[in-house]
Amino acid sequence: MSALHLVTGWPVDHVAAAIVTRHGTERIGDAEHSYRLASLTKVMTAWAVMVGVEEGIVDLDGPLLHVEAPVGATMRHLLSHAAGFGFDGATPVAAIERRRMYSNTGIERAAAELAAAAEMPFRHYLTEAVIDPLGMAATELRGSPAHGIWSTLDDCIRFVSEMLEPRLLAPETYAEVIRPQFPTLAGIVPDVGRFDPCPWGLGVEIHGAKAPHWMGRANSAATFGHFGGAGTMMWVDPLADVGVVALTDRMFDEWHAEALQLWPEFSDAVLAQTRTSGSGSGG
Repeated sequence: MSALHLVTGWPVDHVAAAIVTRHGTERIGDAEHSYRLASLTKVMTAWAVMVGVEEGIVDLDGPLLHVEAPVGATMRHLLSHAAGFGFDGATPVAAIERRRMYSNTGIERAAAELAAAAEMPFRHYLTEAVIDPLGMAATELRGSPAHGIWSTLDDCIRFVSEMLEPRLLAPETYAEVIRPQFPTLAGIVPDVGRFDPCPWGLGVEIHGAKAPHWMGRANSAATFGHFGGAGTMMWVDPLADVGVVALTDRMFDEWHAEALQLWPEFSDAVLAQTRTSGSGSGG
């Protein structure tokens, strides 16, 4: 039995999930039901920003020209939660590179910087740079670039496939996205725990040695992805050569304790299935 059947026991009204490899995809649930992705949005926003970096519209390490931020902050700081902004709010609460402070504001400032430099609304740039090229026709940004995308399982499969084997980003850009940024920083993964260090890439959380965690115990340290407060999660393990996405319509804080048991269980089952089937690299 596929690991996907585990999600049918989750305490949610609607769930759709998929296992994505280079060789094919397994899915369960209504693939066309629209879900709020919540913070999975951050990964898609970061992807668009990095397309902007490749196009020369913004500079990953140059000064921010269009948004207010702590002295010395760059796009790299904003995307890796190292710019000194708190969870929400326009006023910085720390200097750069002091600690990993998960921040909607930082991601929103990154999107605003790109939008101003490109002279177009961010939602339009996101659509042209990421959504349309990947064929994500049912995906729409309806608010904050940090948590405002609505999408479907089928469209999220397309994005997880991009995370697994990118075609929108050059190999060196992709490597930068999934590399730990400011790797010694400690910090908190909201509703999960405090970790020292607390590795993060550019828009993506990196598993590292975090434990306990919302990813699986069997996930490699290189696994990257995100979870969302709307009860959503996705990750790619580049060593196992597999990715997953699971979408629900129950807020994470309503089943927090259960999710932090069920999500790792599901992730570990996916990795065990991948090893058994030989569909991943087995690395």
